[in-house]
Amino acid sequence: MNEKIEVANYQLIEWNPEDTLAIMENYYFPPYITLAHSFHAPAGWGIENRILNQYALQYVVKGVAEYPVGEHRYLTQEGDLLFHRPGEVHSIRTIDGSPYVCISIVFHMGLTAFPFHELLEHKHMLGNFRGHAIERMLTELVHLYQQPGLPAQLQCQGLLMRIMGSMAEFQHRIENKEPANLAKMVLVKNHILNHYERDLRHQELERVCGLTRNTIIQGFKKIFGMSPMQYLIWVRIQKAKELAIQTDLSVGEIAQSVGYSDVHTFGKMFKKKTGVSLTQYCSSLTTQYLNTKARIADNMNKDGRGLKG
Repeated sequence: MNEKIEVANYQLIEWNPEDTLAIMENYYFPPYITLAHSFHAPAGWGIENRILNQYALQYVVKGVAEYPVGEHRYLTQEGDLLFHRPGEVHSIRTIDGSPYVCISIVFHMGLTAFPFHELLEHKHMLGNFRGHAIERMLTELVHLYQQPGLPAQLQCQGLLMRIMGSMAEFQHRIENKEPANLAKMVLVKNHILNHYERDLRHQELERVCGLTRNTIIQGFKKIFGMSPMQYLIWVRIQKAKELAIQTDLSVGEIAQSVGYSDVHTFGKMFKKKTGVSLTQYCSSLTTQYLNTKARIADNMNKDGRGLKG
């Protein structure tokens, strides 16, 4: 979070938890987050047989990758969240021709014993959270981790604990087969995801799953942490960001592509939900990329051997 940690965080993930405490400023209690970033893997990138002494969450934002942990083999895809524990041998292998973008969170609990086995048992693959509130929290945590100061640090720690609690609750619901309309809610979610550019109304969602409006709203929010219409807006924002970064479309054309006939309505919605305009969002990504590139180059010059990703 501060300059001292920012320079060292890529090395810190390989340290023993107790050895990191002396240099991690602004931390007064666990969890101690040694890395939180979004990583765009270059072609051919991979990690083989790595062992960390800390906990790690790996969330697939885009693409696919093979993720062996110990004797288990997982083929992760967009939305999958994987968790591994200290001492577990793991690898990450990208697939030729497929992009791989992930969020990595590495952390430990210091000298505090924490019952992860009670929350998540021995699971590695925790589920698919594409469009779920957990995905939003992971993204927000990465953003806040780049901000200086104690307030941002405290929010990061709080978000991580909320994520762990939400994952445990999700596992409990799945194991107890709750709610009864889980399959129908997934059907509604997929329908929104596949038709976000249309003028979707609750009547259409009722026809898709055969449930009433109130049942859909309550069930969807219980499972995914937001209402169907909130999810629709979230999907449109994510698609707008993708189009802004990956294409040369104008703001008006992007608005049309994600379901808004009026560019001003789209602009107000985007700024209300993200705090910035679409143009400002793209500019901030460019600035962040250049700053990160310069910081990594500076770190490599300081230690003379580069950083480990």
